[in-house]
Amino acid sequence: QVQLVESGGGLVQAGGSLRLSCAASGRTFSNYHMAWFRQAPGKEREFVAGITRSGRTTYYTDSVKGRFTISRDNAKNTVYLQMSSLKPEDTAVYYCAADLGLALTMTITSYDYWGQGTQVTVSS
Repeated sequence: QVQLVESGGGLVQAGGSLRLSCAASGRTFSNYHMAWFRQAPGKEREFVAGITRSGRTTYYTDSVKGRFTISRDNAKNTVYLQMSSLKPEDTAVYYCAADLGLALTMTITSYDYWGQGTQVTVSS
């Protein structure tokens, strides 16, 4: 199993920045594709960004392209989400997730392990 613990959430004004971290423990971190999802009140959980095992390839949902950057440090067993130019519509609980599958995917049900989530609130 893999245990995932997110941190770095908080309250920020629109236009500000936050960096989320997700620390993994358990099995070999570099075996997993990693992703960030988010869930706003009353909405379904959605894919935000993903990164392959090696870190060479990343994907983003259209609404965060150019503002968010996902990265990973396999030596530290940690994945990051740098968020800039934050908007009120980015307010949500952010979750990191790990996937042992063959290819990086945006499909929620493909992910094997989830963190507990960290709240990000962007005020206008």
